[in-house]
Amino acid sequence: MNIFNIVLIIIFMFIIGNLIFVSKHKHLLIILLSLEFMVLSIFLFMLFILSYINMNMYMLMVFLVFAVCEGTLGLSILVSMIRTPGNDYFQSFNLL
Repeated sequence: MNIFNIVLIIIFMFIIGNLIFVSKHKHLLIILLSLEFMVLSIFLFMLFILSYINMNMYMLMVFLVFAVCEGTLGLSILVSMIRTPGNDYFQSFNLL
């Protein structure tokens, strides 16, 4: 595969993740999964670019740390939402 095809696949992954994020806004779990899919596509893009130009992979480790923190915060919000109202619908979640 050439470089253009790989970058095109990664961009397509990111666009699909954005479309799912915008269109499926009823359940929190689907939104969290689409966000993680977008983070995975960004990680793959950074991995490909950094390995292509022979740079240090330190930035990928920092990115993974922040991605894991984002995932754990999302799961903790999901667990607290499921414990309190009993489902993960956004209509049952009151911000006030």
